[in-house]
Amino acid sequence: MSDTAALAPVRRALLSVSDKSGLVDFARGLTERGVALLSTGGTASLLRQAGLAVTDVADVTGFPEMMDGRVKTLHPKVHGGLLALRDNADHVAAMETHGIAPIDLLVVNLYPFEATVAKGADYDTCIENIDIGGPAMIRAAAKNHAHVAVVVDTEDYAGVLADMDAHEGKTSLALRRTLAQRAYARTAAYDAAVSTWLAAAIDEPAPRRRAFAGTLAQTLRYGENPHQAAAFYTDGSQRPGVATAKQWQGKELSYNNINDTDAAFELVAEFDPAGAPACAIIKHANPCGVARGATMLEAYRRAYDCDRTSAFGGIIALNRPLDAATAEEICQIFTEVVIAPGADEAARAVFAAKKNLRLLTTEGLPDPRAAGLAFRQVAGGFLVQDRDNGVISAVDLKVVTKRTPSEAELADLLFAWKVAKHVKSNAIVYVKDGATVGVGAGQMSRVDSTRIAARKSADMAEALGLAEPTVKGSVVASDAFFPFPDGLMTAAEAGATAVIQPGGSMRDADVIAAADAAGLAMVFTGQRHFRH
Repeated sequence: MSDTAALAPVRRALLSVSDKSGLVDFARGLTERGVALLSTGGTASLLRQAGLAVTDVADVTGFPEMMDGRVKTLHPKVHGGLLALRDNADHVAAMETHGIAPIDLLVVNLYPFEATVAKGADYDTCIENIDIGGPAMIRAAAKNHAHVAVVVDTEDYAGVLADMDAHEGKTSLALRRTLAQRAYARTAAYDAAVSTWLAAAIDEPAPRRRAFAGTLAQTLRYGENPHQAAAFYTDGSQRPGVATAKQWQGKELSYNNINDTDAAFELVAEFDPAGAPACAIIKHANPCGVARGATMLEAYRRAYDCDRTSAFGGIIALNRPLDAATAEEICQIFTEVVIAPGADEAARAVFAAKKNLRLLTTEGLPDPRAAGLAFRQVAGGFLVQDRDNGVISAVDLKVVTKRTPSEAELADLLFAWKVAKHVKSNAIVYVKDGATVGVGAGQMSRVDSTRIAARKSADMAEALGLAEPTVKGSVVASDAFFPFPDGLMTAAEAGATAVIQPGGSMRDADVIAAADAAGLAMVFTGQRHFRH
């Protein structure tokens, strides 16, 4: 098709929108370019109030809006005007016979179903906010993009007018194809939101078909590696984190930055800011240091002292707003990203001298108890599961050894358990006085994770000039049960005095006996935290 043949005149446009931002200016731009306007309900009223000439769709169809607005555009004079092929003689004849005029531009954004669900509306209200006529028109116009332009996003208004100006009041095929793709993506996302909500509403955890959708937030330079293309999409859930954060400074976030920052912020959110300040330092989605302190500065220093080598080039997450003293300390080493609920002006001024350091603020923390879905692609499909929102307290623990953990040990055990939830399996976490002192992650053998964590503690103690490894007198958490006593005894030999683990092994009795023989206190959670 030649460039000239690919141009489609815009003589008549149908506008029916829920989000009316920018609409009046766009509609005025269309009328100034000689386009006749059709509209419905509130959209038509708004255009008339702005002094624009507009024809009601009801006057075109001969039928009034009815059934509380459920039926207004579902009519051959609308869909025929959208679907007719202008270069097909039979279609043109049918239009003339039935008095159907062509519609060259459709502007529709849908009832705010997603926003209605997000507000916690009741079932019937959500049902009433499912758009029917809008998606039907969008799909019709998008199918006929050889002749019709369809706009579903307000940010495309300016581009349509510019394209018309460049082609003497016509739209280009390239633009119409782009708009058609965006239109089908929008209706797909809309249907995905409806079906996902309905599955939850009827308590269907595994619906026959599952759909996910997202909105492009950022095109990334590359993925995990430079040869991989990548992009970042948001899901509209508004869960505080990278997707909702304000970036104050620094380069664009990379694929790995986003992944690691999310891991860091989800971890630090386990620690209620109403308690003590907490800091988590993440490298390759695994924590290399987590701590609480009397101040944020102390929490950061204690987290950093767990594994200073790994912290270099890491991601730092805080559970309270960043202050200047902590910012000054963070600037002593290279850090990729800092994310916090907020940052005061003095802290931002400190970071301003580090132009490559990204600072993100979120105005809130994600709720570790909130329900949600997580999914992962595999060859030929994807896995879907509930988000790991398991949280335990002291009352949930079962003491299984002769010795009961002391009050101080119990506090550290609960701390270690929160961290272990965010460490890749097999996960071992040593904690002492509210700070990690050794983390073993992602090993095929739980014994190896136990040894690696202890070795890191010994290396760090040597670097700090301490007389003995910080793991001495610590407690240890294991994300899953010890299948044999060997991992437990390795932790005891390293200096751990108390253990928290799920329990549930066929050899629990052997492991408990080994703990008793070593004088350890051990508690079972009855809950596992595998993270792969």
